[in-house]
Amino acid sequence: MLLRLHIIALFYLFFTLAAHGQTLPVAPTDSTIRVDGLLTEGVWQRASVAGQFIQNFPNDTAVAYNPTEVRVSFDATHLYVAVVCFDKDPAKRAIASSLKRDFEWDENDNFTVYLDPFGDRINGFTFNVTPYGVEREGQMFNGERVASQWDNKWRSVVKKFPDRWQAELAIPFKSIRYRKGTTWFLMNFARHDLKNNQRTSWRRVPVAYSISALSFADTVRFSRPLPDPGPNISVIPYVSGRYCDDLGEPGLDNKGQRTFAGGIGFDAKIGITPSLNLDLTVNPDFSNVEADQQVTNLSRFEIFYPERRQFFIENQDLFANYGFESNRPFFSRRIGISLDTTTGVIVQNPLLYGARLSGKIDKNWRIGLLNTQTANQPGRGITGQNYTMGVVQRQVFGRSTVSAIFVNRQSVGGSPSGTLPDSPGFTRLGGLEYNLQTANNRWSGKAFYNQVFRPISLNMAGEPEGGTTNRRGNDTHGLNLNYTIRNLTASWTHEYVGRNYTINDIGYVQRRGYWRMVPEVQMTFYVPGNKQIISHGPFSDVTFIRTLDGRLTDREFNVGYNVQARNTTEGGMGFYRHYTYLFNGFDPTNSDGLELASGTDYTIQGLFGYLNTDKRNLLTASLEGWSGGYFNGKNTSLTAQIQYRFQPYGSVSMYGEYNNIRLPKPYKSAEYLLIGPSLDLTFSRKLFWTTTVQVNNQTANTLLNTRLQWRYAPVSDLFVVYQENYFPGSLTSKNRALVVKLSYWFNV
Repeated sequence: MLLRLHIIALFYLFFTLAAHGQTLPVAPTDSTIRVDGLLTEGVWQRASVAGQFIQNFPNDTAVAYNPTEVRVSFDATHLYVAVVCFDKDPAKRAIASSLKRDFEWDENDNFTVYLDPFGDRINGFTFNVTPYGVEREGQMFNGERVASQWDNKWRSVVKKFPDRWQAELAIPFKSIRYRKGTTWFLMNFARHDLKNNQRTSWRRVPVAYSISALSFADTVRFSRPLPDPGPNISVIPYVSGRYCDDLGEPGLDNKGQRTFAGGIGFDAKIGITPSLNLDLTVNPDFSNVEADQQVTNLSRFEIFYPERRQFFIENQDLFANYGFESNRPFFSRRIGISLDTTTGVIVQNPLLYGARLSGKIDKNWRIGLLNTQTANQPGRGITGQNYTMGVVQRQVFGRSTVSAIFVNRQSVGGSPSGTLPDSPGFTRLGGLEYNLQTANNRWSGKAFYNQVFRPISLNMAGEPEGGTTNRRGNDTHGLNLNYTIRNLTASWTHEYVGRNYTINDIGYVQRRGYWRMVPEVQMTFYVPGNKQIISHGPFSDVTFIRTLDGRLTDREFNVGYNVQARNTTEGGMGFYRHYTYLFNGFDPTNSDGLELASGTDYTIQGLFGYLNTDKRNLLTASLEGWSGGYFNGKNTSLTAQIQYRFQPYGSVSMYGEYNNIRLPKPYKSAEYLLIGPSLDLTFSRKLFWTTTVQVNNQTANTLLNTRLQWRYAPVSDLFVVYQENYFPGSLTSKNRALVVKLSYWFNV
């Protein structure tokens, strides 16, 4: 019996080493590689093959249904990747959302390269291509997350054959960062075979973890040191023209205002070292940014809208991801928001310049420094603001990191007025954060501490007021710990926010003066061999929020069950029971209705559910909603989206959100309807047209946004954007704007 156990252990060790201990040797090409997708060069015939892909989903112990073969080579300027994706069912069409660049990974068949040049298993790059030749690239952070907004130059060509599709990718060494003289990268290759609902990879990634997890990447070893990429300097100038027509409100003696303005500016990317980059922007124009998706606001707190401006999105893990989603010490959307003191309206204030230095000093150290300056407009009572954020990050204990951050907002060129309300001459913040990532991905999380400093302000009696530098409670700290294995995901989160932690001009926090605790658990049972169901399991979470003196203000309990079908359909339902204590008066309709009195509390309960249909079908739908108690009344809330995909050229969709709030008299009831039809049309892999209409009866506004993008050269675009807001009912125009912007990427 003992001998048998030894033999089993030896076989297990052998196969484990075979699967994870081998490297992929890579030789340089001895001839010019023509990137045409044909793979006819001799180097591809001699290259070692990364094959034997294994499933990550739905069964992480099974081999891929469709084989994939990957080969790698390089020359003095490029890293080359060749892939052959075999297809046993060519009659089944590959799934494509559109021909638009930077596609959604899980909505398309695609092949992906995950690349970790420094071997830290935390940061890297990803390059993707679909069977239709659509490209996507991104920066990787936190070991598995991808920021697909990152843009850089590279090339690919795809060719289709009766039994396969294959591609060649040429990635310039100047587009990535690595150590001088390096002889190896960590890499993994993945294929999303959506039409067969499989995710597969070269090196096995267990089903409980994202297939992008760099902790499972393996070594790709080059036969000679990679060349020094040399100076990496790019300049992206732009010119733009903008026509705005503010028509004013009908029936009022207000003739509105028409303006026409031209703009010129540029971005620059300068490689200080092969791993440290300086980004500059002068007089940036963000008019081509997509409009925010409106929502029905039933919250007592400010809604968090994500950053969409390109300059602030790159390297976001160094600047934007500290704290929790509900408590960010730095929120870049505050930059360029000012109070027009002549009208009392919060407006956009132009950004004059921005500079960002970010990257690695060596394998263990990263730095980031961001500085921006907004305009000074004395005629509108707006004072220019300078924002600075500095980060120093050290890798410790394998894949974990420790970061120190500093944020400063300083009024420049005028009085402190003209910033956001309740903003003094400066706001400064310092903080520490520990980000946990274990080698096997089982444990993850973070712990942080931040403290804010603002000028001392005195009340009429000469006493210090809240938010000053000499009072306690101007700090916040929190802890999040996650445990993930095949059948269980569990997490614990707690957070403290001091009553004087005021950061509304540099960061984002929903409220102050509370403790929050959130335990969560989810179980997943996989069903191998079942033709209908892949997995199912229960989930539950509880949220407790207390004031600093111990008063319970919120308790939320949710429990439900989730089912995932083999045809990609997913759904679930559950029960909620919530308790809320109002520390301020609140109108549950968020309109002009009678407020519920402060000091009152409410216990409610109800049901919720959600359903997402088979995403491989041309016609898809998603539905979620809840119904039951809502403060002292009831609400039925439904959100739905239906989409028809005329692949690969785009889709037409309809988004809708409905809330039927019924409160007892004398409190106001309300029905809110938000409708958003959208057209996403891609004429080719270079020409895209998107149109969205949002009709929102809560805000009494109809928004039309249409955007045409022509990528006439690599990372070079012509944008034509038209936006108009209308009054409801009559559809009388409130204001409209037409913007034309042209940019071009120069390599110096």
